[in-house]
Amino acid sequence: MASAAPATQDVTIDESDQNWPSLKKRIKSHYDYCSVYYNSLWGEHIHHGYWSAENQNITKEAAQIQLIELLLSRAGLQDGSRVLDVGCGLGGTSRYLAKNYGCDVTGITISSEQVKMATQMSKDILANDDLKTGESNAGKVKFLELDAEKMGDYFANAGDPGFDAVWITEALSHFPNKKLFFENAMAEIRRRGVKDGKLVLTDWFKNEGLSDQVFESDIKPIEHGMLLPPLCTQSDYVTFAKEAGFKVAAEPLDISNEVAKTWDISIGLVASPSLWALAFSQGKDLVAFLRAFAAMRRAYRNGTFRYAVMVFEGT
Repeated sequence: MASAAPATQDVTIDESDQNWPSLKKRIKSHYDYCSVYYNSLWGEHIHHGYWSAENQNITKEAAQIQLIELLLSRAGLQDGSRVLDVGCGLGGTSRYLAKNYGCDVTGITISSEQVKMATQMSKDILANDDLKTGESNAGKVKFLELDAEKMGDYFANAGDPGFDAVWITEALSHFPNKKLFFENAMAEIRRRGVKDGKLVLTDWFKNEGLSDQVFESDIKPIEHGMLLPPLCTQSDYVTFAKEAGFKVAAEPLDISNEVAKTWDISIGLVASPSLWALAFSQGKDLVAFLRAFAAMRRAYRNGTFRYAVMVFEGT
């Protein structure tokens, strides 16, 4: 795959990544610029697919839906729940929960372009009668441009009644202050006044006990290319959740092997020389992002990079 050769080049780590306000701006710029390409290459669900042992030959679109369904089965989320979809992307999960489970979903993202796209895509679906907003058997969706680290103050000041569930898929790894997210999620559930409110999440993790050498070779290029603060381990998230007052509702489920195919497919999708030319024209962040695809696949194969599903319950 000659066109993907730049992915094997060395990555220079930019120490300015430690400037968190600057990193947030770069993340917003990335999603504002790239979301249209995400949609064209990957579809409305810009997250991993899940290929279980009995479903190895399904399409990437079907595998993405399977990941959502896995989360639902682990969480036991009730139909008609009020859900906060944090880092909602193009709104694919929000629409799926509303259409198929009657949920009332608020999606938030740091990207103004994603809000526009998610809103328009939802309107297009409404026009085709696929999502009957307001009917008794279907939910509602709305999308807000909001820094998730400010969601606690935002919803409290807006007089929002809170949420039965906070849902976050592959977004928390972008947050500099992850402990604050767990605290805010608990505040939303407590304001709703439900005893069994859920925090449902999937994310990327570094494996436990990595040597400095392995971290530098396998994990650092991912952090740099994907615009991530330092990655956590799975046990870190469990600790943060418990400190915020959550209890473990379903033991963390590592599905790294079942989602790793995502990156085999992704590398093929970005192999176009024209896409690489576009990346080089836009600057180092987009080039590092594309190069990180190979790093993701390598780290999955090495077992140094992990993916897990977690469900916590409010108290």
